[in-house]
Amino acid sequence: MPELTPQLIVFLIGVGLFTLTAAISDLRTRRIPNKLNVPVLFAGLIYQGAFNGWAGLQDAGLAFLAGFGILFLLWMVGGGGGGDVKLMGALSVWLGFTLTLYVLVARTICVLLGTSIVIVWSIVFRGMRGTNDKYTFDKKLVEGRQKVKETMEARQKRRIMAYAIPVAIATWLTVIWKINDFPFINVEKPEQAATTDIEEPAT
Repeated sequence: MPELTPQLIVFLIGVGLFTLTAAISDLRTRRIPNKLNVPVLFAGLIYQGAFNGWAGLQDAGLAFLAGFGILFLLWMVGGGGGGDVKLMGALSVWLGFTLTLYVLVARTICVLLGTSIVIVWSIVFRGMRGTNDKYTFDKKLVEGRQKVKETMEARQKRRIMAYAIPVAIATWLTVIWKINDFPFINVEKPEQAATTDIEEPAT
């Protein structure tokens, strides 16, 4: 366990409050609002700049490209919601590039496990037909001669699970696992820099 420095305290509070608030919001409303994501994104940039300097901002940029970019591509093909993309984008700035990759992998595992549990639970208590009715949309339904268009609200209700929950779980499992590598990016500490500047006298 690393020393409880001001940087580590800020990181744990920032990431902890964000993931918890996002998970609660997504669970209750199936939405992760921009008024949560945007301030956290800029707060993450300030955090990286203040504690890790230019190296931290560069790492945050790469992390954003990975976290936001990958999920944006999935969203483009219908594999997620827009709020989910922005959630991972804001979170990645705090985590840094390497930790973001770990979280994306862990999040995928959590989603697969969570989805399997929810589906099995639903089949047990609702049956196959009830589960199918709850989580699928019949595009052949028509009103009069016009096809019914699925609303955003209906689509959100069909989501098997709140995306922010597996993200929160994956984030904290990864942080606990890699905590000894904090601050998770390759930043030379002042004492290390001072040591390298001192050369051994020639003998």
